[in-house]
This record gives sequence, C-alpha cells and structure tokens, in this order.
Amino acid sequence: MIQEYPKHYCGVFGIYSHPKAAELTYYGLYALQHRGQESAGIVTSDGNQFRVHKGMGLVPQIFDGDVLNGLVGNVAVGHTRYSTTGSSHLRNAQPLTVDCGRGQIAIAHNGNLTNAVHLRDELEAKGSIFQTTVDSEIILHLLAQPDSGDESSLARAMRRIEGAYSLVIMTENELIGVRDPHGFRPLSLGKLGDSWVLASETCAFDLIQAKFVRDIEPGEIVIINKDGVKSIQAFPEQQRRAFCIFEYVYFARPDSSVGGRNVYKVRVELGRQLAREFPIEADIVVPVPDSGNCAALGYSLESGIPFEMAFVRNHYVGRSFLQPSQLIRDFNVRVKLNLVSDLVQDKRVIIVDDSIVRGTTCKTRVNNLKEAGAKEVHVLVSCPPHTNPCVYGIDFPDRTKLMAANYTIDEIRKYLNADSLGYLSQDGMVKATDLPKKSFCMACYDGDYPVPYDPNVDKDIMERRRARVESLGETLARQERQPRLL
Repeated sequence: MIQEYPKHYCGVFGIYSHPKAAELTYYGLYALQHRGQESAGIVTSDGNQFRVHKGMGLVPQIFDGDVLNGLVGNVAVGHTRYSTTGSSHLRNAQPLTVDCGRGQIAIAHNGNLTNAVHLRDELEAKGSIFQTTVDSEIILHLLAQPDSGDESSLARAMRRIEGAYSLVIMTENELIGVRDPHGFRPLSLGKLGDSWVLASETCAFDLIQAKFVRDIEPGEIVIINKDGVKSIQAFPEQQRRAFCIFEYVYFARPDSSVGGRNVYKVRVELGRQLAREFPIEADIVVPVPDSGNCAALGYSLESGIPFEMAFVRNHYVGRSFLQPSQLIRDFNVRVKLNLVSDLVQDKRVIIVDDSIVRGTTCKTRVNNLKEAGAKEVHVLVSCPPHTNPCVYGIDFPDRTKLMAANYTIDEIRKYLNADSLGYLSQDGMVKATDLPKKSFCMACYDGDYPVPYDPNVDKDIMERRRARVESLGETLARQERQPRLL
C-alpha cells in the first residue's frame, strides 16, 4: 500500500504520584493515538521495581483490565509510536528501559536525532551493546553512563544529542521531561490534584481531567519528585526557535493547544487564508476528512460558499490482509472514504486537503468527484508544497518521492485531473498561526534546516546494524502477556 500522507511521529505521556498511574497513562495514550499507531507501551514504578507492557497495534488492542492491574506503581510513562528511525518491530517499541548503575531508567522519545550515527559509533567503540535499531536507545545509553548521576550530568547528556527530541524519562522515584533547545516537538506540563502530568498534547490532559499548567520550554529539563517540580535550563545560550509548523497543519489534534495556540482555530484560519489567496467561483466546499475539515470550514466561512461533507469517512478501517487491487479498483482509497454522489452532481466543487505528498490518493478523490458528475473540481491545499524531506522525525520520503519537488504546479494539476490547483503560501500559513516566522521550522517547505545534517551520512552503516539486530531472532521480540519485572 502506498503511503500517501506523512506518518505521524510519536506521542509521549507521563504521570507522577497517582495510585492509578497505569490506567491514567492508558487514557493519555488513547488521546495521543493519532500520533502513532504501530505500537504502544507503558512502564510503571512503585519505587522499587519497574513493570512493563508493550505491544504492536493500537492502544486498546494492547492493554486490557488485567494488564493494567498488573502494572503496579504510582509513577508511569507511556508511548505511542510510528517508526521514523528503526523498523516497525516489537523490539523497537517504547518506552525503552535499562537497569544500570544509576538504577532503573525508562525513556519515551518523540523526535529524531541527526547525530545518531556518530553517537552510536562512539558508544559502541566504548563497549555499549544496543538491543534495538532506534535512536532513542542512544539517549538511554548516555543517561546510563556512570558520570550522568546528577542534574548537571543530565544536562550535559542532553547537550550531546542533536536534532529533535521531547522526552519523558522515569527513574524509580522521579519523572523527568526534556525538550530540545529548538523546541521542534511539543511537550506540556499538567496537574491532576496532587499529581503531575507530562504529555505531547493538551488533549491528553482533557481526557483525564488534568489542568494544563504550561508548555515545557525549549532546552528545559523538568524534574518531578517528592519535593515538587524543579526546572533546569540545559542550554544557557538561547538557540534558534524551530517549532514544527506542520503540527498546526496536520499532526496535532484540533482540540489541543500547542505553542499557546488552539489548533482548531489555526486550521480554520488556514482555510480563510486559502480563500483570500484563491478566490474561486464554485457551488460547494468539500473537505477530505478528517484532516481537511477545519481548513475547508474556514474557506467556506471566508468565501460564503456552502460547506458540504460529501466524503464520508469509515472510522472502522483496520489493517487488511487482503489487497484486492484487481477486484476493487483503488480499494485502499475507497474503503476509507465514500462519496455522497448526490451532493456533487452538476456542481463546481472545491476540495480542501491539508497536504499532497505523492498525489495518488488526491488523484483518486478528483476522479471520484468527476465520475459522480461534478462539473469542475478545484483542489486546494492548506499548506505550501512539500519540496524537502524531514530529518527531525516526520516520515516524509526522500526528495525524489515528493511530488512538488519534482513537478511544476501545473504538471501536478494535470496529473490530478483537476481544473485548478492551489497551495497556501508560506507567508499565509505563518500568518494563520499569528506567530512570527522565526518561531518555526519550515525546512520541508523552504529547505532551511535549523540543525545542520549530512544528507550523505553513511546509510549503509545503519542498514547493516538494523539487519544485525533484526537477525537476533523472533524469540527476543516475543511479547510476554503478563507485565514483567526488570
């Protein structure tokens, strides 16, 4: 199956000092399911022992009442994952854990390290043995080193890694939140009674009725223990701010607030900006559910053109072992969205989506509309063209597979069989956030990478390592049904 939309990265969650830490972490991960649907895991601590349960699939498929009851402890961390670095395999599921001289440590990571190859080479040369292929394990090895036993050493470990990272770390008696100095990925602090909570998005706080306190600042380490909350700035010299603007466009849930902005409102404004930049005479505005809903509504509100949910999403689509490519044409696309033909027949239709990566799915949508009798189909995208890969944790393919990097707008329009095609401008996208452009990473649009990286890094080295780890055997990755003690 062709991956048309970019994969999400990951969701992290942690809670300190709550008798039902595992259950609340389960609900937190449930709220963050959109950020990762390949695997999930929870680690708890009762002050003496860690208990772990991880699995492949969705959160409710991995955890049940018996599992959660076995995850004893009043501190917990959780993770939902899409693989950006490392294969989709149970061995790479997070949180990752280690029992070392410092005690037991668990880590959940959202992001991608740009100096992972260099650090892994260095650590292996010193005798470190890696059990996974994910760059998150590098951080765990740095934290486990004997000289990382105090707060300043923790800060030094953070200064060694480069790229994007929001971390939730757990020891036997502490919960720690860390955000990289550029602030690529979101991380927030919340309060539930006397308990403290960390989460990738505020929607996780809402589900468990926790109160949002504040965002973790770029470069900040927050240490939560019996003495309360302590903040350390690991990077005294302020770094360039580079929050991923695609959080507002696509990744974050619309009911979350990130960077002080409500995502729903930003997306509606993206649609309004589209209407200002591309005034089109049409009869209806149709979103591609669910990611295009808010922008399509904004376009409708600004233009006065009626909004119609002409595509109906099937919310119960799971992974299918059967791919009837000949039996049902475009099965993978049609099974997710079905068209209400009566709404579009003899109409001039504006269809709004959040992004076009490869274009295959969008082309099918346009053809669906025209087959149903639409007189015109105008495609509008609520972000600029993606012309560069992301090296900070979004699974954008390499540049050769990005349609906008290889074809002109008119060539893409012809491929889509659309009557017109418009992408929101970079300035329009930034304006919709009501934040300064210097706040964001927009490398996938403009090629300006806030953290330098070497595109010619020896990928063969990492591939050989991955193959070596994968060859260890399925027995090492077999999931234990009951929570295990470390």
